[in-house]
Amino acid sequence: MNLNRSDEFFMREALKEAIRARDKDEIPIGAVIVCNNNIIAKGHNLTETLNDVTAHAEMQAITAAANNLGGKYLHNCTMYVTLEPCIMCAGAAFWSQIGAIKYGAKDKKRGFTNNPRHLLHPKTKLEGGVLEKDCSELIKTFFGKKRNNY
Repeated sequence: MNLNRSDEFFMREALKEAIRARDKDEIPIGAVIVCNNNIIAKGHNLTETLNDVTAHAEMQAITAAANNLGGKYLHNCTMYVTLEPCIMCAGAAFWSQIGAIKYGAKDKKRGFTNNPRHLLHPKTKLEGGVLEKDCSELIKTFFGKKRNNY
């Protein structure tokens, strides 16, 4: 069944993934990849769990989407991610030739758009600010609790 789902619907699904990360004491970032209005892949941060600096939510989701589709290119897909991707994840998105990236909160320190040479595939559309307040609040609350525990 192909329902007409909104950007907010898919970002809420990414937020659910971020909460899964938070519940594992990971930085709460989540991602989902959508194709033909259906979620084909999900991911959340697993860098602590896997002891792997590359285990970002976006990387998990891109790998799962490629496996689901049986190919490395994600031309007709959109990734929803709760935080602006870093340079590594933007590079992976470039190589996957993903159709669009929609993120919630801007990452003023490590987001890829802070790099003056940031590149996505020329056909990739980029949009920020989808449920920005909800996405930002989850991360701020996580780090606020971490700071208060030290």
